[in-house]
Amino acid sequence: MLVVGRKPGQYIVINDKIIIKVIKSEEGHLRLAIEAPKDISIVRGELLNQE
Repeated sequence: MLVVGRKPGQYIVINDKIIIKVIKSEEGHLRLAIEAPKDISIVRGELLNQE
């Protein structure tokens, strides 16, 4: 696992196709924007763990 610190406005790029950008960061809260091709599924972790 890679752990990266980013500030609002900064981003990371995965495989030249997926961009994850920090939009807002406050105490205990983080907002991310994710750009990815339509054929890539993006699912929140808590939804994957539902039974």
